[in-house]
Amino acid sequence: MPGTPDCGADAAAYVLGALEPEEAELFRSHLDQCAVCRDEVESFGGVVQALPLAAHQYEPPRGLKRRVLQEVQREQAVAAREGVRRRRTWRGPRQLLAGGAAALVAAGGVVTAIELSAGVAATVVTAQVSGIAGSAQLRVTGGHGELVVRHLTPPKHGHVYEVWLQSGKAEPVPASVLFGVNSSGDADIGIPKSIHRGISKVMVTQEPLGGRPRPTTTPVIVARIGDLS
Repeated sequence: MPGTPDCGADAAAYVLGALEPEEAELFRSHLDQCAVCRDEVESFGGVVQALPLAAHQYEPPRGLKRRVLQEVQREQAVAAREGVRRRRTWRGPRQLLAGGAAALVAAGGVVTAIELSAGVAATVVTAQVSGIAGSAQLRVTGGHGELVVRHLTPPKHGHVYEVWLQSGKAEPVPASVLFGVNSSGDADIGIPKSIHRGISKVMVTQEPLGGRPRPTTTPVIVARIGDLS
């Protein structure tokens, strides 16, 4: 109830999207009649926007990509001498190399992906960005997704970006991911829910802090996924 000693106790969890859907819905109804909680949500909003900046930004070492590719080529040469066939796959705008080693290096906007020799390949989908500046890619490896955004316009005040998954023409469902961007408009966002064959789109909308159970705005990022089999 408004004005009770524990009023506002759920504000931080709400802003971070940590409440269960039913709890979040109840808290949103509570906000309509409670100025204390509205103030708490407003104050925590700035903290949420600052969280991505808390992680230290590292510049990739010079020559890292060259050294990684040389190591892959060396292992391929060894495999060839041993009579083991290895396959090199090129997919999308970035190179995905088959080999005995695997590396995923993300720093300063540079991402290098190398395919595992066990045959687990990454699929890179260039997403469509509308209504805001920036670029976005969806990387799917073994059903695990990562959304990589660069130079993206920050969400407007009191809002956060929310990720959605859609299967065919069904209603989008929350991916349980809320995010902001750093001062450069960059973010690497892991998607905890599996990106299986039934998923046709990964979308991002701007939603009020705490997120929503259903999209309330037009998607600003849409990644259309083909057959992931």
